[in-house]
Amino acid sequence: MILAPIDYVIVAIYLIGILFLGIYLSRYIRSSSDYFLAGRMLPFWAIGMSIVVTDIGATDMVGLAGQAYRYGIAVANFDWLGSFPAMVIAAFVFIPYYWRAGIYTIPEYLGRRFNTTVRTTQSVIWILFIALDLGVIFYASGLLLQQLMGMDYWTAVIMTATIIGIYTYCGGLSAVVLTDVVQLVIMFVGAVAIIILGLWEVGGWNGLVNTIHGMGPEYSNHFNLLLPADTKTPYPWTGILFGLGFVMSIAYFVGNQTIVQRTLGAKSEWDAKASMLFGALFKALIPVLVITPGLIGLALLGGAVEDGDTVIPALIGKLLPPGMAGLMFVAFLAALMSSIDSLLNSVAVLWTKDIYEKFIRPQASDKELLYVGRIFILVLLVFAVRTSTLSQQFEGMYTFIQTLFSFFQGPTLAILLLGIFWKRCAPWGAFIGLVSGICSAGLMHYHKASLFTISDPFLFVSFWSFLVGFVVTIVASLFTAPRPDKELYGLVYGMVMEDEQAQQALKEQAHD
Repeated sequence: MILAPIDYVIVAIYLIGILFLGIYLSRYIRSSSDYFLAGRMLPFWAIGMSIVVTDIGATDMVGLAGQAYRYGIAVANFDWLGSFPAMVIAAFVFIPYYWRAGIYTIPEYLGRRFNTTVRTTQSVIWILFIALDLGVIFYASGLLLQQLMGMDYWTAVIMTATIIGIYTYCGGLSAVVLTDVVQLVIMFVGAVAIIILGLWEVGGWNGLVNTIHGMGPEYSNHFNLLLPADTKTPYPWTGILFGLGFVMSIAYFVGNQTIVQRTLGAKSEWDAKASMLFGALFKALIPVLVITPGLIGLALLGGAVEDGDTVIPALIGKLLPPGMAGLMFVAFLAALMSSIDSLLNSVAVLWTKDIYEKFIRPQASDKELLYVGRIFILVLLVFAVRTSTLSQQFEGMYTFIQTLFSFFQGPTLAILLLGIFWKRCAPWGAFIGLVSGICSAGLMHYHKASLFTISDPFLFVSFWSFLVGFVVTIVASLFTAPRPDKELYGLVYGMVMEDEQAQQALKEQAHD
């Protein structure tokens, strides 16, 4: 057990404070819009900070540090190349269309642009992905509590699920965003503390570089931002450029329900766009905060840690004195919790608006939708806890998440791009392209041993599945009927709604 009594006090104060904030905000929940979109009253700065802290949750603060421990600074590209350009594109191209349409979910937009089949397919995909993603994050929280507090793994996971479930169940998106703002500050303070103390221990940046290079030739590329095309790691420069830069990063910030949902709760279109740009500024700092601890862990521990995902707990125990260890532990616990609460809120709105209201109870009252969303959060928590150990079958939790993404992000981006910029893109063309892209990704993963030289080729799979989805959608659209122009106003680039009546007609399409 690494933590001292004072550390337990700090952890307890944090958990109680976050729990109280979520419960307190429940008094402002009057409708499903209040719960799922915070009444569309969120300012840009809160949304921007929430986007960042959601994106740099467990898979970055714990998992990405573990990847840096294994492979070096090449994984920083997931924030520098993989975030900043994509967030700018999202702010100026995609977010305005989503916000003007007054939608709750990305699948809802696809349903208005194409048809119910595309909408439902996307909703089911996202619900399944988020359920598995939640399990990975619970696994990370279990590791932290197990190593630092001596808790049993399952006790740690159930405790985390209970606390986060309560404040997310009570406060909805408002509670998620405001707790995320608090958690971002804590995370930055904690990460800076461990970097300063760690660099002091290894003799500064030069000492860090010299120590790692002196560990052997297998670490010679640890400080190369771009790795050779024939590298055995999951991050060759070809995959980084084409898979990450052209597909996965853009798909993540323009088609990820968890990220985009925050901008849909903005109080104005300007706030929606500004939130992405504000978040992009923070994202430029993230690689320094999450990659450096992984390198410090390698230098101090000498490669003795077999599982890179346990480097952060090991560093906390080795570097930090009582009190500071508790603060650092809270910082990483905040990263975990921010990811979980965001995913819970997003999957609740997907189930409620895209599945329950659409197919099960079309005439459901607003109060019933609010109730159903909350109950689904509890059901999903149980599922996620039970599947929390799946990531052990991959080379780290970060690789597991990216592998899941690679199955559908490329095809989703293909139909989003064609749907917005090509009005001839037909509903059934989009569906056929989406399914073809997903199937091609599955086949590539199944035959990866014969197709690729690396064990986890998710970057290449994302790129090729995008191309398959893109080409198939175009070909299939040319042989199927497109939607009439009058149904595309406000949904396709260049077809702008000119009056309030047209805007209202667009919003009413969701009930057709």
